[in-house]
Amino acid sequence: VIGYSFSKKMDTDLVLKTLESAVKNRTITGDLIIHTDLGSQYTSDDYNQRLTELHIRHSYSRKGCPYDNAPIESFFHLLKTECLNGFPQCKDIGEFKEITKNYVDWFNNRRI
Repeated sequence: VIGYSFSKKMDTDLVLKTLESAVKNRTITGDLIIHTDLGSQYTSDDYNQRLTELHIRHSYSRKGCPYDNAPIESFFHLLKTECLNGFPQCKDIGEFKEITKNYVDWFNNRRI
């Protein structure tokens, strides 16, 4: 996981913040491709304009084919089962952010 952000809404602002988080953590070189599904936030003019500015090529999943996004679907499954399953409902988004941040750090740096 190289970039993430949080919001109560899945909208263009969220994916732009996530993109900026990823860009901040990596140097963009060569032919970089980002792969997303066909959600309206990813097909928005603002998101695609920012990708163009960053010289990142956009790849989309085929409609109705979740297998195209298997790596991220797998990660979210692990997040839900290894991290959030068994936790009482978070009292606020701040607690959710902290739990998720700790899981991503563990996933990236300590998980086998």
